[in-house]
Amino acid sequence: MRSYTDSTVPDVSRADRARSREVGDFAVPTGREEEWRFTPLDKVRELFEPSEGPGSVGVTVRTDDPAVTVVDHEPSGAVARPGDRVAVVAQASAGVRRTVRVASEAVVAEPVHVDLVGTGGRGSVDLVVDVGAFSKVTVVVDHTGDAQFAGTVGIRVGDSANVTVVSLQSWDRTATHVGQHDAVLGRDSTFRHIAVSLGGDLVRLDVNVEYTGPGASSECFGVYFADAGQHLEHRLFVDHSAPACRSNVVYKGALQGQDAHTVWIGDVLIRKEAEGIDTYELNRNLVLTEGARADSVPNLEIETGQIEGAGHASATGRFDDEQLFYLQARGVRPLVARRLVVRGFFAEILQQIGIDDVEERLLGVVEQRLSDAALADEPMSTSTATTPLSATEETTA
Repeated sequence: MRSYTDSTVPDVSRADRARSREVGDFAVPTGREEEWRFTPLDKVRELFEPSEGPGSVGVTVRTDDPAVTVVDHEPSGAVARPGDRVAVVAQASAGVRRTVRVASEAVVAEPVHVDLVGTGGRGSVDLVVDVGAFSKVTVVVDHTGDAQFAGTVGIRVGDSANVTVVSLQSWDRTATHVGQHDAVLGRDSTFRHIAVSLGGDLVRLDVNVEYTGPGASSECFGVYFADAGQHLEHRLFVDHSAPACRSNVVYKGALQGQDAHTVWIGDVLIRKEAEGIDTYELNRNLVLTEGARADSVPNLEIETGQIEGAGHASATGRFDDEQLFYLQARGVRPLVARRLVVRGFFAEILQQIGIDDVEERLLGVVEQRLSDAALADEPMSTSTATTPLSATEETTA
């Protein structure tokens, strides 16, 4: 068994990845580690060391429901168990520690909004969403402004509770965001996590889901759109450690501009005790111009054959020529046709949010990106060697 600090030795199993609340248990990354090899370390190096002071990210919770209370918590009240150097430093030195607590058997009709606003400089936040048994709530975590931000979000989902968490990375173009979200699911609970990354210079978000009882269900959705020079990285880990549970992961990304870079890593572990589970993960990337790069790595680890189903798919490609031809043959101008294709590509995920004004706001950002890029003037060449969107797929049943 390797030590936590021996980070250049690959893990045999995803289950062996270090999780600790002690900063000394994580070495400073060098870029040779599997979990850091895609990340431009020069942009996040400052976040590897503890910071002092209150930080530059303010937190405001907006809700009128009496079943929702907001309190500060001590470090011992954290839910997320850090899985890398940035997460453990952020949790240890968080300038704000806030818990949003939903009473048992409460049905919160309106979304709870958690606004994190950066004012420049460095900031860390440890947020906890604690939802009691048999409750239902949607929480929207919105990141705006400018900051060198590192944060953790821990979500406790009580037995038979129904929880949706929407995380919007809507930062200014100069911001850096490295975050870790951990969801712990109770028996027969339902959990949905939706990540939308459109802003920032660099965004790296880890989402981890674990099960503490049978019958729980999770869905993780994501949308990201990278412009020139932008780095957007999403990492998923679904840890099936209880029987008769299910999970579904769908992430979609688009890229345009020189050196636009997206990374998606999807890890699913089915432990030997997780009999009768059903899981699937899908990642699709749409490359809109030359000079952009999408990395997509799905991983599926199975320790028992007693499952309902398990599989994954990953695809990266350019515009579908047939879709564009269909639209243009009916009089739709090329730029408008591309807008419609991209809008339709993302709409499947954004509609999962279920909040009309948020969906329209995000689609508006996508439309503006496409207009600014003037894709009609420099579409991806049809001669570019790319993988068709349905080319790489694996399924295990």
